[in-house]
Amino acid sequence: MILGVFVYAAFALYRGVHEIGESLSRFTWSAFAIACGLAFGNYITRFFKWEFYLARLGIRGIPKWDSLLTFLSGLVLTVTPGKVGEVFKSIVLYQTHDVAVARTAPIVLAERLTDVLGIVILIVAGSASFPGGLAWAAAGSVLVVAVLVAISSDRIFGILIGLFERGPERARKLAPKVREAWSSLRTLTTPAALVWPTLLSIFAWFLEGLALWVILRGFGETTPVLMACFFYSTATLAGALIPVPGGLGVTEGTLEEQLHHFGSVSTATATSSMILVRFATLWFAVLVGFIALALLRLRFPALAREGSPVPGTTPAA
Repeated sequence: MILGVFVYAAFALYRGVHEIGESLSRFTWSAFAIACGLAFGNYITRFFKWEFYLARLGIRGIPKWDSLLTFLSGLVLTVTPGKVGEVFKSIVLYQTHDVAVARTAPIVLAERLTDVLGIVILIVAGSASFPGGLAWAAAGSVLVVAVLVAISSDRIFGILIGLFERGPERARKLAPKVREAWSSLRTLTTPAALVWPTLLSIFAWFLEGLALWVILRGFGETTPVLMACFFYSTATLAGALIPVPGGLGVTEGTLEEQLHHFGSVSTATATSSMILVRFATLWFAVLVGFIALALLRLRFPALAREGSPVPGTTPAA
């Protein structure tokens, strides 16, 4: 969060605080509220992926309200490289319903893979008239294919397990959990298991691209919807490929440059739009995560205070 403050302050100082203030003075703030609503639609769509993956792993018996709050609580740590901090929801699920973390943690990687697939498809859809667009799509595709090949490779799995089994005592104790996690991950990344989550990802990230379009409209810009989705998707992919918290600095810089150079948006408006869409999609997610976690702690007072499952809960099947 502190890094985010410095990043946005740097952009504001570089582009001119007065110019950005002028652009914000003519902004229609109802557009920001709509953008937040679209971002929330992204979270709800991705929740359906979470439910799909739980069912795929045979994890049943969790009330839908608890499952929704658990999923949303993972957004607390969405400002981590590649959003890997969202594995927090697996810990929450263990503490509230006694589901082993090793079973559900691979869901986070499966989510990221299908997110990248969805984003790449959106980039391809909007890249026809943009130089360099297909290069980003190719980079994302190569990354996804490489990870899928690695997951499906028995040889790579054997090497990984061997490292744990021949390592120090602590590593040897982790070997069974690694084996279980790998098994879950392979279940989640079969071709049949990729289709529905990828379709959901396309829709989810289209909603956030639409949020950028709405914010641009709030400034009076007439950027086409597919162009806005292309800008948002490429910036998101850039932030995901470079391991910095939440893509901070990388996503912002990529988005601002594209808006100005390819979208013919003035620098002040491009910077203002970038900051607003990041608040509507990234930092709003963190706020939603904190609210969901607070509601969960009302239902399960012992949550996050002990490392064991919450007393009195019935283990899920």
